[in-house]
Amino acid sequence: MAFPSQPPSLDNHLTTARSTIEVTRNIFETLVTFDLDYNVKPMLAESWEESEDGKTITFNLRKGVLFHTGEEMDADDVVASMNRWLKLSGTGKETFEGAEFIKVDDYTASLELVEPVSITLAVLAFNGANLPSIMPKEIVESAGEESINEYIGTGPFKFEEWKQDQYIHLTRFEDYQPINEPADGLYGKKEALVNDLYLHYTPDSHTTMSGLMSGEYDIASSLPIDGLDQLKNNENIKIDSASDNRLSIYFNKKKGLFANPIAREAIAIGLNNEDILMASFTDPEYYNLSHNLMMSHQEEQWYSDYGKDRYNQNDIDYAKELLEEAGYNGEEITILTGRDHDYIYNSAVVLQEQLEKLGMNAKLAVYDSATVSELREDENAYDLYTKSDTPRPEPTSLLFMNSSFSGWTDSPELDALLDEIWSQPNLEGAQKLYDDLQRWFIDYRPIIKVGDGNALYAYRDTIEGLEWMDSLILWNVRKMEE
Repeated sequence: MAFPSQPPSLDNHLTTARSTIEVTRNIFETLVTFDLDYNVKPMLAESWEESEDGKTITFNLRKGVLFHTGEEMDADDVVASMNRWLKLSGTGKETFEGAEFIKVDDYTASLELVEPVSITLAVLAFNGANLPSIMPKEIVESAGEESINEYIGTGPFKFEEWKQDQYIHLTRFEDYQPINEPADGLYGKKEALVNDLYLHYTPDSHTTMSGLMSGEYDIASSLPIDGLDQLKNNENIKIDSASDNRLSIYFNKKKGLFANPIAREAIAIGLNNEDILMASFTDPEYYNLSHNLMMSHQEEQWYSDYGKDRYNQNDIDYAKELLEEAGYNGEEITILTGRDHDYIYNSAVVLQEQLEKLGMNAKLAVYDSATVSELREDENAYDLYTKSDTPRPEPTSLLFMNSSFSGWTDSPELDALLDEIWSQPNLEGAQKLYDDLQRWFIDYRPIIKVGDGNALYAYRDTIEGLEWMDSLILWNVRKMEE
């Protein structure tokens, strides 16, 4: 498989990088997961019960689940892993402050919450950033707060080798214990149907396409849409796409011009969102203009009209007035970006051009994805960066809601609103407060949502069973003979 970004780490508890999760969800598993319709389903837990007061969720663990070492997973491993996740992950710290996992017996563990949290199971099921992965207790204790350096899970593939700047090699776990239910999204039966899985780091998309057409690669993701015609003309290549990302502009709100909300509003009002989307996705078939906090395919559950009249305005004169009011005086504005994903880089290039039209002194700072992930934690390194966010099952788990995530949202109004949402008795109660959250999102401007885009992927006709949910699902995939 051609893989566009090298992960900064394979420790899900410490990183939110998408390149990490695309590898690690083949290695590690979670207590619960989602089916294709985002219903919470069992994975390493076979069932669970919630207490009447909503403060305790008891997980009954599957028996006979083996780690890649051959040792059986039990409650000690779950408690150690999940307490580390609660302590170190941005998602865990933000959503479950003061919570703790406790061992009940060898095959039972309970999550003890300070207060009920309406979205608990949805957060634990999410297979995106900060995957709450289960590892052997010994590895968790050895790593402590440092990044793990042994990648042992319970998944259908096991880690074999990471050759830096070249590839990550996974192999089939022969003793994997699948759930005996039909495959449905991330739930159900998972089988490693190939012996070896090589994830080759190929940041140049044209090299990726050439490798796919020659047969060097069987699968390629994050392809440039402007290369589609070349692939369509190859009878051995199949092409597909999936609604997959929210293209966003993240502000450094801790230091510099964009600590001022008036400056953030100026950029939002001055942008031509469609031009940025067109540069990224090259065809309206592969993007949606949307002001809504959540993604276009989620609007049946999460939608608000608020802010629609302040989206894609491209009002340059008013934006200049707001910048003057914010005190902008020609200072250099740094846009942090990388070349590993063409559509993200292209969005940054057009953003720079549009900021210059607003009279701003904007420059690009271009690095590889691992360096971008590192630098965006440095408040002195940038003013803005463009980013692709994967779908989330509910809005409070969006990364910029977390005050410790790069960009540093600091809003007492948001804190109070999140507390109110989390204290609802269920997800339906949380949905009723969505309009308030959308209002905060538009007025505070933690980020600018440019719009929603599709991920484009392709594979050779020898590949069968390839599916997508938040990224490519590489189990249940078979390679036929040429």
